[in-house]
Amino acid sequence: MSFSRPSQSSSGSSRSRQSARVIAQTTVDAKLDAEFEAMGTSFDYLHSIWAPPDEGRSEKVTAYLQHIQRGKLIQPFGCLLALDEKTFKVIAFSENAPEMLTMVSFTVPSVGDHLTLGIGTDVKDLFTSPSTAALQKALGFAEVSLLNPILVHCKTSGRPFYAIVHRVTGCLIIDFEPVKPSDMPMTAAGALQSYKLAAKAIFKLQSLPGGSMKKLCNTVIEEVFELTGYDRVMVYKFHEDDHGEVFSEITKPGLEPYLGLHYPATDIPQAARFLFMKNKVRMICDCHAKHVKIYQDERLPFDISFCGSTLRAPHSCHLQYMSNMNSIASLVMAVIVNKGEEGGGDEVGENQPQQKRKRLWGLVVCHNESPRFVPFPLRYACEFLMQVFAIHVNKEFELETMVREKKVLRTQSMLCDMLLRDSAPLGIINQTPNIMDLVKCDGAAFVFQGKIWQLGVTPTESQIYDIVHWLSVYHMDSTGLSTDSLHEAGYPGFLSLGEVICGMAAARITSKDILFWFRSPAAAGIRWGGAKHDPADKDDGRRMHPRSSFKAFLEVVRMRSLPWSDHEMDAIHSLQLILRDTLNGIENKTNTAIIEPHLNELKLEGIVELEVVTNEMVRLIETATVPILAVDADGLINGWNMKLAELTGLSDNEAIGKHLLTIVEDSSVDVVKQMLLLALQGTEEQKVEFQVKTFGMRRDYGPLILVVNACVSRDIHSNVVGACFVAQDVSEHKLMLDKFTKIEGDYRAIVQNPSPLIPPIFGTDEFGWCSEWNLAMTKLSGWNRDEVIDKMLLGEVFGINMSCCRMKSQDALVNFSILISNAFSGQETEKSPFSFINRNGQHVDSLLSISRKVDAEGNLTGIFCFLLATGHELLQGQHIAQQKTAKRLKALSYIRNEMRNPLSGMMYTRKMLEGTNLDEEQSILLSTGAKCHNQLNRILDDLNLEDIMDSCLELEMNEFNLKDVVLTAVSQLILPSKGKGVTVAYGIPDGLLNENVYGDSLRLQQILADFLSVCVKHSPDGGQVEINAELKKDNLSESLQLINVEIRITHAGNGVPEELLSEMFGNKEEPSDEGMSLLVCRKLLRLMNGDVCYLREANKSFFILSTELASASKQPKAGKAVA
Repeated sequence: MSFSRPSQSSSGSSRSRQSARVIAQTTVDAKLDAEFEAMGTSFDYLHSIWAPPDEGRSEKVTAYLQHIQRGKLIQPFGCLLALDEKTFKVIAFSENAPEMLTMVSFTVPSVGDHLTLGIGTDVKDLFTSPSTAALQKALGFAEVSLLNPILVHCKTSGRPFYAIVHRVTGCLIIDFEPVKPSDMPMTAAGALQSYKLAAKAIFKLQSLPGGSMKKLCNTVIEEVFELTGYDRVMVYKFHEDDHGEVFSEITKPGLEPYLGLHYPATDIPQAARFLFMKNKVRMICDCHAKHVKIYQDERLPFDISFCGSTLRAPHSCHLQYMSNMNSIASLVMAVIVNKGEEGGGDEVGENQPQQKRKRLWGLVVCHNESPRFVPFPLRYACEFLMQVFAIHVNKEFELETMVREKKVLRTQSMLCDMLLRDSAPLGIINQTPNIMDLVKCDGAAFVFQGKIWQLGVTPTESQIYDIVHWLSVYHMDSTGLSTDSLHEAGYPGFLSLGEVICGMAAARITSKDILFWFRSPAAAGIRWGGAKHDPADKDDGRRMHPRSSFKAFLEVVRMRSLPWSDHEMDAIHSLQLILRDTLNGIENKTNTAIIEPHLNELKLEGIVELEVVTNEMVRLIETATVPILAVDADGLINGWNMKLAELTGLSDNEAIGKHLLTIVEDSSVDVVKQMLLLALQGTEEQKVEFQVKTFGMRRDYGPLILVVNACVSRDIHSNVVGACFVAQDVSEHKLMLDKFTKIEGDYRAIVQNPSPLIPPIFGTDEFGWCSEWNLAMTKLSGWNRDEVIDKMLLGEVFGINMSCCRMKSQDALVNFSILISNAFSGQETEKSPFSFINRNGQHVDSLLSISRKVDAEGNLTGIFCFLLATGHELLQGQHIAQQKTAKRLKALSYIRNEMRNPLSGMMYTRKMLEGTNLDEEQSILLSTGAKCHNQLNRILDDLNLEDIMDSCLELEMNEFNLKDVVLTAVSQLILPSKGKGVTVAYGIPDGLLNENVYGDSLRLQQILADFLSVCVKHSPDGGQVEINAELKKDNLSESLQLINVEIRITHAGNGVPEELLSEMFGNKEEPSDEGMSLLVCRKLLRLMNGDVCYLREANKSFFILSTELASASKQPKAGKAVA
């Protein structure tokens, strides 16, 4: 998809382009799916990809998404049950489940009649008592997937199965995979045992030096190749325009290479990518195997979604593709990384972590030429390995961004220096570096004072003048333009450029001076080593095969260049501003003589101000409550603050001038020498522990143990002139930890000691269940011992969503899991940074040490975790806050639960009325009531408010009519407005009211109703509230439009109180109920790429709501968003 925009980056435009691309691509995916189903073996792959999308998008997309999500077929390597969570009875089962789960074994005595499995069967009758207890325990676990796999045994045959459990609306889905006799069945510690399987691979990844994405990818596929035994393992990398590339590959000898293959975005549909974000590992054992049907209780009022099942059958189109490339079995693992920062993002409270958005970076794909089954524990290990791999991919992104930004800054600085030296700005063209070094391009041009200077591959001078004329006519109001396809941007002379140039970025400096960067077609720089170049050796282009995909991709990008990224446009925009200032400076040189004396005065004032700041900084260091010392370039102490003098007994006068190595203990000399050497070379080490000698009155207390962070001191020329060391005194804690680890016998007297010297301690048994939680940990976390004991440490105690101690991000949980796994494998941890959010919503930052717990024979019985934390005083008064919070939660839970039954009765009444003879007005009223009912149900389902506050909520996408939303929202205010005599009116044009759009109608309905309620409440008696709206359409392509809707709600009177508005913008820690409603509405608007503002005028005020929707057809049909 091409796009044109001003030469500057924007978070809103970036998200809009992504949303538009997903919607457009989903439309193409639905078209291909429909054609494949209709044409079967005569399906022409290339023709279908090249053909333009047809009309009737909405109906086909809806049917396609429902087909993907509601499929009722599974693979035959296991069986499936769906259970009612309340009764624990079967409400759906796969056709092979009775045979697999109730088959009588001759080794197990049969008791009574042979059990028949069907709808309504109690699952307790199928499995042994311990197995049933384990499954029932999963019901009470919020993150049930962390318990997978659950080992169960059939009651009739004693046959072992791995039960893989996940929740969907209204029921529990359980996949049963047989445990092979040759495999050692795993216990409840399945997750930890799976981590052990990936320990070697994880260690290999963590040992890699940063700076090479290729080496990282090669390493991960080598480890997966060894771990799983597949014939081929590849890393698929998705590019910004959603097309894919085989970025790395390893195969057994004799297989054709796919390395370097590019393929169009349609080869992996958007719906499949959405499922990979949910189910991160996907296995197909045999593409020729016959699929198994699922039977569902016909009395259920809804279709159960089985798209989260590990057994889910692949689509027939994908099976055809696998068969064509002789891949019988596959294993696919998602690589999910953090999205790049897109602007400022939503405001986040002081005690709430910033939840980063996630995206599918790529896939690790395994292919085999014969059927292959990988047990779930090994697949779980692969999933964990992918999480670790994703963390390293994120780090490579950060490193690449840093290197790229440094290069851009260096180039900009050199270009700026040229501009300042020369009287004319032509040095940026005819010197080195030049503007081609700023961003990746094939050519550049500078139109300056009527002349053209060219570099590299560019259009001719006459063609450039023609482009300048086109920009002045069609883009006169913009400061620049960027596009990856001049053809799709509307340039009429694109044919004259041939296949030499198709991408362009332009930055207008003045009305006549313009900078250009040009790019050639992307296909020109892409070669696949496996492509056939012999004209006589042709492929059948109609078949779905990697060669056909590559050919289709080359056709797609034939008239398209690589897209211009946001960071490239930022660099261009920065140069544009610098060049504008330079040209203005050339015109205003006559003012230099007047300005220079004033600048000299400002410099003198700056020096005086710098001296004041320096003196203040010295005073702060001297009086700091932590030990701080400094050394010069020779290692001689030149700074020694009062706290350090107090702890060591050595005054500053005695310390100044001594060499740092003379005051440290002999055991720490090597450590300090290395730290000092690195610091004087410019490398700043963190959390270095060493011991310092004590003097005078403090000598009897023994050495001082410090944990130090180094900070390099530099002069104005960036030369290292010394180092400063900021320390933390850990002497008492270190002594206590050392004593504790040496104690044998009954440790509980120490662990549960209320002494403040005892650190927070928690631990697990050998299966990963929490077995220790001391008083200090209770005080630090706010969770009592009996609330966490016997819960899963990873997931229930420490986790992301419904855990006791919530961690900041998924990456933090993965890193904690690695530390726990390493401890079970024998690698103990010392002082690793560790943080979580306690029960009171406060951040707890600490250092984590992990030790193994063994019995007298040396067998592992669990682990101990010690926290070195500070700031215990912040937790005072926590118990009272906990009680208040618990009471409010209980009351809320009670109200929410009690509302369900009346709502069910209302639904029944409405459905009964729908079957009667109603006139048009009655039907409209009934429909409005149904929409209000649906809105209330949606609000009641908002169990986790933090998802909304952290912008992690998934919006439901469907087609709707704006008129229905406005009328339903207004209906909710009829009674309150009549009570005050307030008139509610809307002056929205009929054309806008009848517009069909694509978005989350219930959320928009909720937003309008809440803001209308506030306006009615704060209007004077007898006043008026009026709704007006405007609509602007943005044509992204011929078949896709984005609609920017602006809704203005005006009301009379003095307006909404400032305190309530402050709560709406998140400036209050504890907002009122009304303020919380407005805050949630604002967060929902921002999820829709919109916002809200409030303006006051004489005798009236108004809210302005903005949101972004997509254009839709006239017949609305519900669908689930895939992005």
